[in-house]
Amino acid sequence: MKNFSRLIWQLSSNTSTSAKLEVLGEYFRSASDADKVWVIALFTGRRPRGIVKTSLIRECCLALTGLPEWLFEESYHTVGDLAETISLLLPEQEDNGNEYSLNDYMTQLLEMRKQSDEVKKEYILAAWNKMNRQEIFVFNKLITGGFRIGVSQKTMVNALALVTNLPAPVIAHRISGSWDPAVIGFSELLNDENNTASASKPYPFYLAYALDLPAEELGDPNAWQAEWKWDGIRGQIIRRNNEMFVWSRGEELITEKFPELNALLQAIPDGTVIDGEIISIAHQQDAIDFKPGSFATLQTRISRKTITRKQLTEAPVGFIAYDIMEVNGTDCRELPLMHRRSILESLVAPASLPFLYLSPLIEFNDWEMLAKIRSASREKVAEGLMLKRKNSVYETGRKKGDWWKWKIDPLTIDAVLIYAQKGHGRRSGLYTDYTFAVKDADKLVPFAKAYSGLTDKEFAQVDAFVKRNSLEKFGPVRTVIPELVFELAFEGIAASNRHKSGVALRFPRMSRWRKDKTVAEINTIEDLRQMLNTYGKQ
Repeated sequence: MKNFSRLIWQLSSNTSTSAKLEVLGEYFRSASDADKVWVIALFTGRRPRGIVKTSLIRECCLALTGLPEWLFEESYHTVGDLAETISLLLPEQEDNGNEYSLNDYMTQLLEMRKQSDEVKKEYILAAWNKMNRQEIFVFNKLITGGFRIGVSQKTMVNALALVTNLPAPVIAHRISGSWDPAVIGFSELLNDENNTASASKPYPFYLAYALDLPAEELGDPNAWQAEWKWDGIRGQIIRRNNEMFVWSRGEELITEKFPELNALLQAIPDGTVIDGEIISIAHQQDAIDFKPGSFATLQTRISRKTITRKQLTEAPVGFIAYDIMEVNGTDCRELPLMHRRSILESLVAPASLPFLYLSPLIEFNDWEMLAKIRSASREKVAEGLMLKRKNSVYETGRKKGDWWKWKIDPLTIDAVLIYAQKGHGRRSGLYTDYTFAVKDADKLVPFAKAYSGLTDKEFAQVDAFVKRNSLEKFGPVRTVIPELVFELAFEGIAASNRHKSGVALRFPRMSRWRKDKTVAEINTIEDLRQMLNTYGKQ
């Protein structure tokens, strides 16, 4: 645990990718195989869930420190992170020779899941008594959730590649899919025989960068393929060993969320892996004439454990196929895109399923013509275009050069800040999470939350304003004088029964601090409704 705790602190104190790569490489060279497996699991979002309730962690801290509950809550609201708050409140422990490894603690925590709260409480208090402050913080992260590390999966994969001498794309594939860190060994995890035996194992997705240069600089337009960029869930459909699996980009197995896709089991051949987008369907004539629905509708399918017949009817989905990664059981990612597209077309058309669509290619002669087509994206209920070099292979992770997303300009609206809450992580001491409102006659109606888009200097200025101009306090939330006006940018707008404003925004963020505007000049609820009628997804 000492080594793992040191690793976490070294990673959090370094901003350089090369420095993080070096730190991870050194850890993987020296750690036990069991600890390596758990680090891979934790860094890829495979932390066991539901070990201990956060309320019990609070009780343990109060019991050990003797603090009144109100003081604990004030401390938590100030720090903004439960694990860190507790590590700061607990008394500093001397190094008493704690030799438990990361694997030891994870094994113990898994055994704790079925124990009573009293047994869990006794275990936590005993564990804290063996740890220094850094170890307590990391241990708390393990048991409270939200275990976020400032290092990308790509960096971890590259560190493993340096240590094992395996190609990074191979490692990325072998650590994907379903596997249990409590039972699998390090060599077994990275062994080809184990991984090829897993019928459900997905491939790492190829991710595009936002186009950051004029499209004309991409060169000959004939070398590029253009498609619509749909607003859905990136998905991978796998058909192996007469079974069907659906994975999200976040490596979540979501097969049961979309039972209609099971029809693909009989429609596509064994040994097939297709990359595409799961979308909500608002209107459909046939497999070509369809209109996507709102992402909010799609989310209703994701949030339910059991999908009812009513949901299948009210929130139908489709799958837009735009690439193929495996055919006849053979990895075909190294084939040029044009070749892969030809294979994909030969599979999708014969399947003849009402929910399976082939991503349409956009015909264009030059970049100016494509720019005009892109401007009509919202009419297609699309976010813009995808540009893919026709001779590109299917890469692993995010790469620059061959795949670009050319999104349309966001929608914007001016709103006033009315509520503020402290952030998390490095922003835990600042008010950086905001709620915004628009006008409705003489009232202000909250309609969106945002916590990104400002510079560190601007966040500090807003934080100072909040502290000087707070009106009321509701737990961690402060109401403030409605004075600061911001331009919010967002990707889409949809009707919503869950919000007082009646609308929900897609990816809202602060694009500008409008110091030139007063609250009297902000937009109105009627402006939002007009946007909904023009651009919205009902």
